[in-house]
Amino acid sequence: MGMRNFSWLLLAASIAAEVVGTLALRHADGFTRALPSAVVAAAYALAIWLMALAVRQLEVGLAYAVWAGAGTALIAVCGVWLFGEAVTLARCLGVAMIVLGVVVLHLDPR
Repeated sequence: MGMRNFSWLLLAASIAAEVVGTLALRHADGFTRALPSAVVAAAYALAIWLMALAVRQLEVGLAYAVWAGAGTALIAVCGVWLFGEAVTLARCLGVAMIVLGVVVLHLDPR
């Protein structure tokens, strides 16, 4: 596996850590519960560290756009799946546009 491919793997791990941290916010109850609050802090720290490693080989603008877009889409899906959040046409279209945007970014040959 080349360094660039490994960097995409690091970015995917960073996205996963960010999603875990964001989902843990629901249980941290305004940072009044110790364990979920620690999960939030650790997951966000891990996400930033992995992102920092990934952008050593990836363009920071592209990496951040993929990170933010994929994280947002995954959190929206997890919110429906784990917390029973509402599924609306607007939310579905929004997530679809995010995913489409990430795909278009990947099509750039640079």
